Amino acid sequence: MEYLEILIAAIAAFLLGFVWYTALFGKAWQTESGITDDEARSDIGRTHGLSFLMMLILAYGIKFIVDMHKPEEQTLTHGAFHGLMIAGMFCLPAVTINYLYQKRSLKMYLIDAGYLLSFCAVMGGVLGLLNF
Repeated sequence: MEYLEILIAAIAAFLLGFVWYTALFGKAWQTESGITDDEARSDIGRTHGLSFLMMLILAYGIKFIVDMHKPEEQTLTHGAFHGLMIAGMFCLPAVTINYLYQKRSLKMYLIDAGYLLSFCAVMGGVLGLLNF
């Protein structure tokens, strides 16, 4: 059943991304990135499909860490903690390096980094909570 947990965690992160990049920060991110509405809609299947695949890989990695603990220790909070650790120690530094070299705006960085931290915490929380 561990694959179902990974799938559910990736879906949760994907749904968070929908809210994050539409209702919460969509217009600000689009302005900062310089992407037009037409560009945002172009090739959307490939973009979302590959993004979801990456979320599955991240969920698998977070589950690997969460599963190093006894099942009774795996909780929503415990999983979210490990998700934040992975985001903060691996994902965020890599994204930061890219943003520095690409000379991206601080505003765009904060939107994307906030999402990265949030969705890894959500993934971890889901994985700790489900623990089938």
